[in-house]
Amino acid sequence: MRHAGIDSLDQLDELLLRLRALPGLREPRRGVFYRRSRAFLHFHEDKTGLFVDIRFAEDWERLRVTTAEERCVLLALIENRLELAR
Repeated sequence: MRHAGIDSLDQLDELLLRLRALPGLREPRRGVFYRRSRAFLHFHEDKTGLFVDIRFAEDWERLRVTTAEERCVLLALIENRLELAR
């Protein structure tokens, strides 16, 4: 599975805009987000769809983000985690 390319990131543009609006996240490169000084999430693509690797704890978790519903679930998880960390 390879890192998401420009075309795949274009498909995720609305999700990226919402992630950019969340406090505590920064995006040094398009589609790569950090929380504090640590990598937090980035995107992958393959023939089965689009995925995010996200680090809620020490290990990375991979979630599918191909559909609008899957993206909403991801945003809810992130917003919940960021709220709990405050």
